[in-house]
Amino acid sequence: MPKMKTKSSAKKRFKVTATGKVIGGQAGKRHGMIKRSRKFIRDARGTTTLSEPDAKIIKGFMPYDR
Repeated sequence: MPKMKTKSSAKKRFKVTATGKVIGGQAGKRHGMIKRSRKFIRDARGTTTLSEPDAKIIKGFMPYDR
């Protein structure tokens, strides 16, 4: 049986922790910063854990990172 392939786009953007949670960048920071509040920009720094439905999709893209 051949090995399953990992989605290259997913492995560049997400990381699976030891407990199985998926970490990714915060959404909403690509453009349009002038209309965002300063509080939003501050709070959206760094990374965050994905919700369970989103994490389930990403784990399907990375079969060997569980």
